[in-house]
Amino acid sequence: MRKLRLGVIGIGNMGSEHCRMILDGKCPEVELAAVADRRPERRTWAKERMPETVRVFTEGSDLIRSGACEAVLVAVPHYQHEELSVLALENGLDVLCEKPASVQASRTKRMVEAAERTGRTLTFMFNQRTNCVYRALKELLSSGRLGAVKRMNWIITDWYRTQRYYDSGSWRATWAGEGGGVLLNQCPHQLDLLVWLCGMPSAVTARCYEGKWHHIEVEDDVTACLEFPNGATGVFVASTGDLPGTNRLEIDCERGKAVCENGVVRVWEIEGNEREICFASDDPWYQAKTREYILETDGENPQHAGVTNAFAAHLLHGGPLVAEAADGVRALQLSNAIHLSGWTGERMEIPVSEERFDAELEKRIAASRVTKTGDITYETSHQGTGSRLS
Repeated sequence: MRKLRLGVIGIGNMGSEHCRMILDGKCPEVELAAVADRRPERRTWAKERMPETVRVFTEGSDLIRSGACEAVLVAVPHYQHEELSVLALENGLDVLCEKPASVQASRTKRMVEAAERTGRTLTFMFNQRTNCVYRALKELLSSGRLGAVKRMNWIITDWYRTQRYYDSGSWRATWAGEGGGVLLNQCPHQLDLLVWLCGMPSAVTARCYEGKWHHIEVEDDVTACLEFPNGATGVFVASTGDLPGTNRLEIDCERGKAVCENGVVRVWEIEGNEREICFASDDPWYQAKTREYILETDGENPQHAGVTNAFAAHLLHGGPLVAEAADGVRALQLSNAIHLSGWTGERMEIPVSEERFDAELEKRIAASRVTKTGDITYETSHQGTGSRLS
């Protein structure tokens, strides 16, 4: 059986887990061909723990140009995603990039443009789309059984972090190191799922509280009021300061509603369509007959292995990807809009001006308390926002 020769760039927390996943046989159509990391202790770990057939590089750029791989999995800090992904695409490699796609939608667009220009595949590690609960909810909403979405509310505050967590690295929770807080670090999956399930909002008004619960410079508490093209509304709440936290997604539709909480989706279906009932019923206090049930799932939750296996199957056999390249742009357009609304106090139509967002982020990077973190040097004086490989 032919296998996809994959290189992993960045073997820190997530990258090393991806390597173990492949070496443990969870991705039967993938061969780990090479890894790259600037930190010597990580390269030593790779040489000691991995088969001799796995080539070890210091620079991701050297791995890309080596010819050792057909594709790469990019698992480096956010600001480096664009540079390494574009380099890989331009060198004829297909790319699976960790979330978030980048920090700025403008940079993610350049990644997508490179994939289109080179004819290579670009996808992102939106592994929560493989969760059986969200897949079943997506199928229900797409079927039309509940009608159009009228309102959605997602409280996702089960991300509690102590100050010790933020103090564990000088790059953590800084504009220069991560480009954001709870939106960029904890919530990329939820923002992707929100767009995947409910569609892309058309506008947002948000409050992003920076250092509300911790001694940090980025947001640790967010409330975003969303507007959708069909007139639906939504509220997205995220925090790393709630103990205990909540993870509850409620989607109200014309023919019922669905509530996702504690690993199950509870559904209420009504007889008829609320919009028709509202104007046709003679009963001022109409109470709908409802059918309540737990949404069935297939119980499968392949997560990172599921995304990686789909990536390999797409390249080897033409199978579907878990997420398209453009999905990475949409998730960043939403988070960029929430940030910009929080920074300015303005209602923002989506997508926001990329130039305005990038300029506002650049101001925050320039004032950030960290400019150098270990193996990454962040530029705060060049044109455009981000990092350079040094």
